[in-house]
Amino acid sequence: MIVDPEIENKEIAKQYKELLRISYQTLSEKDKKMIRLAFDTAVEAHSEQRRKSGEAYIFHPINVAKIVAHQIGLDATSICAALLHDVVEDTRFSLEDIERLFGNTVAKIVHGLTKISSLKKDKNISLQAENFRKMLLTLNDDVRVIIIKIADRLHNMQTMDSMPEYKQVKIASETLYIYAPLAHRIGLYNIKTELEDLSLKYTEPQRYLSIKNKIEESNEAQSDYIETFSKFLSEELNKERINYTIKGRSKSIYSIHRKMLTQNIPFEKIYDKFAMRIIFRSNRPKEKLMAWKIYSIVTDHFTPNPTRLRDWISAPKSTGYEALHITVMGPMNKWIEIQIRSERMNEIAEKGYAAHYKYKQGEQKDIGIESWLNRLQEVLENNTGNAVDFVEDFKLNLYAKEIFVFTPKGDLKSLPQGATALDFAFAIHTEIGKKTRGVRVNDRLVPLSRELKSGDQVDVITSEQIKPSQNWLDFVITSRARSIIKSALNDEKKDRAEEGKEILRRKLKQLKITMNDKTIQQMLLYFKFESSQDLFYRMGIGTLDNKRLKDFANVYQNSLLNFFKRRIKTHKGDAPKSSDKITEKFDQLVFGKEKETLAHSFASCCNPIPGDSVFGFITVNEGIKVHHKECPNSLALQSNYAYRIIPAKWIDSSAEVYSAVIKMSGIDRQGLVNEVTKLISNNKNITINKINFDSEDQFFTGLIHVNVQNKTILEKLVKNLSKINGIDKIVRE
Repeated sequence: MIVDPEIENKEIAKQYKELLRISYQTLSEKDKKMIRLAFDTAVEAHSEQRRKSGEAYIFHPINVAKIVAHQIGLDATSICAALLHDVVEDTRFSLEDIERLFGNTVAKIVHGLTKISSLKKDKNISLQAENFRKMLLTLNDDVRVIIIKIADRLHNMQTMDSMPEYKQVKIASETLYIYAPLAHRIGLYNIKTELEDLSLKYTEPQRYLSIKNKIEESNEAQSDYIETFSKFLSEELNKERINYTIKGRSKSIYSIHRKMLTQNIPFEKIYDKFAMRIIFRSNRPKEKLMAWKIYSIVTDHFTPNPTRLRDWISAPKSTGYEALHITVMGPMNKWIEIQIRSERMNEIAEKGYAAHYKYKQGEQKDIGIESWLNRLQEVLENNTGNAVDFVEDFKLNLYAKEIFVFTPKGDLKSLPQGATALDFAFAIHTEIGKKTRGVRVNDRLVPLSRELKSGDQVDVITSEQIKPSQNWLDFVITSRARSIIKSALNDEKKDRAEEGKEILRRKLKQLKITMNDKTIQQMLLYFKFESSQDLFYRMGIGTLDNKRLKDFANVYQNSLLNFFKRRIKTHKGDAPKSSDKITEKFDQLVFGKEKETLAHSFASCCNPIPGDSVFGFITVNEGIKVHHKECPNSLALQSNYAYRIIPAKWIDSSAEVYSAVIKMSGIDRQGLVNEVTKLISNNKNITINKINFDSEDQFFTGLIHVNVQNKTILEKLVKNLSKINGIDKIVRE
């Protein structure tokens, strides 16, 4: 790529001016001088570097700074940190240089961003999960670290076309797994949406393009509909002399994709593909009154769906989000979602943390982000488990919908939907949670596992004699409660593990085996334990007896390496044999670039069959497990364990039989079951294992367990069954 330095320098200068122009915060002369110094420092530091696309590296920090300044709306300190975020890691500049030039705050943020990237490679942990944990730990220092990291990830996602495909999939999976939920939780909804859409573009490019094209095809009709609807609403709102703007927008590609998956429906059957937003101008005290007035005007003319009213003005989300959401039956009998927000609420929805800071006043109630950060800090400090568990627990609460419950004194508390009485106890205070003896909900004693509902009043009964037990983990869902319980249980486990470690050392010595890191790793694989602490703990409580240790010693001495190799690789004669009679041309499963035939089994979480898009995952104890690319666990596996993913594809037909479950429902009629079973029985390539039909008030549901040879046969069966009169919906379980 030949670059004209003069043209490139002009573009760099232009981008700098735009950075100052689009800043959400008002910049003083002092701010501008500091940003100029940061810009000049970054240009000098990255002068010899180029990105994979060939452009000058400096464009990356400038674009990250523009996202921070405009889309997120942070201050001059954050803009400087964004410009400098790669300087310490990638160039000759040190952290001391940054502190000397820009002061302690900018240096602290840059240090936090550098810490996230400086991980040593260790094959025994999930690098990405450990990375996420370290990233979250930086929240203790300054929340701006995580926000700039999200901006950094957004620009990387926007410029990922020049990367190899495997890297695109890995980075996109990480983004969906943690960065998009984090952006959502901090209140950066626009960025969250863009991260999700870009991730889908690389993880499922065909699905992404299909939905994108269909949205574009329907744009004209959608615009006409929104214009008609807006025109009518405007006339009514003008009568009341309300100062407002109306905006129409398409739902995101990713949200449509999720709806198609969860509801198992095609694009054409999604009716709420777009929404409208009414943004009104009002002073702070009258916002609530004005929002409900607009609600009244809308529902006077359009019938609302009572189950779809969301009042986040009376009880804002813990992210600080405020709005009224209603779904009404619009013109042409189409459901349409309408969001009602003040200008202040709209800024908070779009800018998150930055707008909170702008609007926060001394007497204002806690806006949510601070209390969330305080709770998060406690989770971080209490967590002693492995990195993957930590990220999984933490992630559970990032996207969680909320309920609102009351303390005995009438204070309102926000909890994730699905939270139990014990979650509430830990939300009040760590020590109250650890000493919970019982809970009253609405003045009635209930089990600790009782799931709470919005409006419940909860009173916790404590006792000094109570301490957390293992079964408590079965009925808490919040990461705060789980981490505190695990921490308390671990304290006891640690003591036993220390004793067990010494016992194991002595016993291995008697067997003439030296206890070191290599031996411990091999013992973990052999005994199928998750961690060394688990191994030592089992030794301490006596569940690992002398006979099992001797068995291990025998395998160890007969080359443990070969023992584990045999678990994964097949011998030449062990490859799956094809049947002489191939009924459908479908491919045999092979792995990696070399297209090797390896021993494998199919994951029970998604039950893939020939023809499905799949990948292999190398497990510790069970060889290669094959997962469907749309498996619920695929995102976590590809994000946390990218180094254990092995590409897989079908290349040769196999007559092996695979089980599948077909679920159907519709209007019952006489002879329907007979027609279904006859159609299946007439196909010699399909065997029925089990069939179950239930009928109530002329509506039936049916489950059919069949054996098929591959996906093509199954898809043909589903297509033929869907033609039977009475069957309304049919899906593969």
